[in-house]
Amino acid sequence: MRYLVTAHTKRERRRDLLEAIDEGTLGLGSVAEGEYLRDMHEARELDDGRIKWVEVCFCPTPLEEERPYWEEYFELERIQDAHARSKCRDQTGDEPWACSDCDCTERLERHLETQGRGFLSALRRSLDGTGSTS
Repeated sequence: MRYLVTAHTKRERRRDLLEAIDEGTLGLGSVAEGEYLRDMHEARELDDGRIKWVEVCFCPTPLEEERPYWEEYFELERIQDAHARSKCRDQTGDEPWACSDCDCTERLERHLETQGRGFLSALRRSLDGTGSTS
């Protein structure tokens, strides 16, 4: 299933988050390890400081396995289905692991690209002192 995640960074963990992304260690040890880095490269920071991204997760409870990794750096505000479960081939059993290569959220992801700014560049600017730290 794919989820739209909305979160705020933990102010005191922002630099650690950037280091983990740059070093490729974000999510290290998780079965979804590479997904974390992809998520952060696609994430958007909105004007109010919220961060949004679309995440693929195969857990019976949304982000069950990923939650501890994200909560190290973020306050998770909202996790919602990114599309109708009834149309998810993984959820319906039609195609196990279908979410990995599915384009079911392409429209949502294109819409997110028009919101705010790229999270990673905003995070770098805020830590360099050339931008907001919200």
